[in-house]
Amino acid sequence: MRLLAAHGIRPDPELGQHFLLDENLADLAVREGRVGPDDVVLEIGAGVGVLTAALARAAAHVHAVELDRRLEPALAEALAGYRNVEVVWADALRLPLEELDPPPTRLVANLPYAIATPVVLDSLWRLPGVERWAVMVQREVADRWTAPPGSRVYGAPSVLVQLTTELTFRRAVGREVFIPRPHVDSALVALLRVAPGPGPAVRSLVRAAFAARRKTLANALAAAGRPKGEVLAALERLGLPPDVRPEALPPRVFPRLAEELRWTP
Repeated sequence: MRLLAAHGIRPDPELGQHFLLDENLADLAVREGRVGPDDVVLEIGAGVGVLTAALARAAAHVHAVELDRRLEPALAEALAGYRNVEVVWADALRLPLEELDPPPTRLVANLPYAIATPVVLDSLWRLPGVERWAVMVQREVADRWTAPPGSRVYGAPSVLVQLTTELTFRRAVGREVFIPRPHVDSALVALLRVAPGPGPAVRSLVRAAFAARRKTLANALAAAGRPKGEVLAALERLGLPPDVRPEALPPRVFPRLAEELRWTP
């Protein structure tokens, strides 16, 4: 708050800015991300550097990505003395993550709500060296990532996240630790990589499957251009009923179906 006041900065709601104030929560994110002295951390949304400084104390190197240039003086003050932080002024959704050097081994961030899911999903396959994630996100986003089959919020993000990672930690985060206070509840979620990120064919099939939730899987994939007869035959070979819906299937089934159908993106 002192940094914001000293530099005359007001959070921009259009950028989804809710700056983290709680240093204890920042330290918890570092711990649950298992950040150590050999790690390279990617942080998206550095803000005024509360989490960035905590990461810099623990890691070998930090790529701190921030879009809002107004924060430059406050961030420079917060990070004075840390030589292992590279601030990248860029839109995270347009940043060539594969070109980060050194390549990240951790992703730890207070993610802007609007980009949380695309950032994490992209990192699953674009950053194969990332082994752990510890991210603060909207509670509903965390619910979606970790939802079991059959849940109302189980969908493509659930499948893609769960094919690649397992949940190791989750904690509710109060609204009072952010400025300005968000209108929704948040959660700190930690994930451990257990498999390579899904390839293009699996990602394409999963997204096609969940494009229309009310459709059966066969109808959804037929709508994406695959002959319905081929889909029904593949479902039969996998021992699945012809009227199965995608939300009923566990994540592990989708790569098998993509292989059976020889699905192409």
